[in-house]
Amino acid sequence: MAKAIVNGNRSKGTINPNIYGHFSEHLGRCVYNGLYVGQDSDIPHVNGMRADVVEALKKMGIPLLRWPGGCFADTYHWRDGIGPQESRKKIVNTNWGGVTEDNSFGTHEFLELCRQLGCQPYISGNVGSGTVQEFSDWVEYCNMGGQSPMAGERRQNGQEAPWNVKYWGIGNEAWGCGGSMRAEFYADLCRQYATYLRNYDSEHKIYKIASGANVDDYHWTKTVVEQAGGLIDAVSLHYYTRPRTKDWNDKGAATGFPRQEYYSTLRNTLYMEELVENHSRIIRQYQGGRQVGLCVDEWGTWYDVEPGTNPGFLYQQNTMRDALVAAINLNIFNNHCDTVVMANLAQVVNVLQAVLLTEGSKLVRTPTYHVFEMYQGHQGAKQLESYVETVLTGEGENQVPNLHISASQGPEGVLVTAANLDDKRPAQLDCVLAGLGQLSQVEGRVLTGGCGAFNDFGAGEIVKPAALAAAKVEEGFQAVLPPCSVAAFTLR
Repeated sequence: MAKAIVNGNRSKGTINPNIYGHFSEHLGRCVYNGLYVGQDSDIPHVNGMRADVVEALKKMGIPLLRWPGGCFADTYHWRDGIGPQESRKKIVNTNWGGVTEDNSFGTHEFLELCRQLGCQPYISGNVGSGTVQEFSDWVEYCNMGGQSPMAGERRQNGQEAPWNVKYWGIGNEAWGCGGSMRAEFYADLCRQYATYLRNYDSEHKIYKIASGANVDDYHWTKTVVEQAGGLIDAVSLHYYTRPRTKDWNDKGAATGFPRQEYYSTLRNTLYMEELVENHSRIIRQYQGGRQVGLCVDEWGTWYDVEPGTNPGFLYQQNTMRDALVAAINLNIFNNHCDTVVMANLAQVVNVLQAVLLTEGSKLVRTPTYHVFEMYQGHQGAKQLESYVETVLTGEGENQVPNLHISASQGPEGVLVTAANLDDKRPAQLDCVLAGLGQLSQVEGRVLTGGCGAFNDFGAGEIVKPAALAAAKVEEGFQAVLPPCSVAAFTLR
């Protein structure tokens, strides 16, 4: 039996709800036919926003949504997406699939979507091919409540009150598709842009997020925080998980994968812990007198696209393997909530590790969706120190600990989330709760179904949460976690 300890006397602070954020890019069928179907669609919608998608995301508890990219952000000129839709400029999406972008989904539509979802908007500005004036005007257009040319233009386009958008990204992947910049050049550019991204009233201060490192580029983080840290609030980090394959150009299949790829995927996603710790250490060392957070604003699995689909659309299925990837990363972010202030899964609908898939009028909730729903109680809760005894599982060089956990205390009680990474053996968990007073009830839920199990159109929801028996004992609880499973225990 594996012993776990949850220590109510030690905490790294509050888990920022934005750790459970999501990412939407003008890529494949994420925005169009995913989030947005337009005013003339036969699919039920509200102001063009797909109703079933909005309902599902609200139930999951989406706190924040990032838009318009991604690589698309640094070719996006926001004025193309405002005003009467029939007069908006049509462009070619050169980053993703070479398809026509009609700009029918722009600033007003995105912020209407966020209103319907009840979530915070996070806008990535164009630094790669835009200008300081263009970005500054966009912030003014969204946030100026008084009289100004931008505020007047917003009112002419139908929005009287400012949206007061808080979160703004100063470019995206400036080291790559956002401009192929050196860290030193971007740091100076970030300082310039941050200077002109202004607050328009004292109650709604904007939160400036610098374009951060690609995986373990620690020089990038050091340079940006050291040179621009006094003008920003956070710096980003991007890391995608993929299996280890013989050919680097082969990302592996999303379904029907061999056991070696199951375990290599989990091993690679555990690398996120080292990345978060190292980048956080650098931020603390070079942030000076200003508190700078870490935003993991792109993370998730990246496999080969589904056969027969557009390679530029990045459409992939989603299995219990992905659910475990989600559980591991969310546990890591919870346990580093003193520095991780935001994380955005890529991407929310129909792209990469999506929580929802759509096909015509049909909708599928993926295993990853259910992990986010089960972990909802961590949002805004007090993180609790936790530890679990583990043994190695896997094969060959792809050995991983069999268990992974995090815990928090919120209004609904204590939430302990645990993943059993072993694909064959159940795990007997004996969890001790210390310093948390008298807790007399425990309720368990589990997501399982085999590491390759997934939900698909017409097949029914094969993978979904079910009740899990958990015995309340004097100092905690005991339960058996099935192989390849994610469990959530609520104690009151």
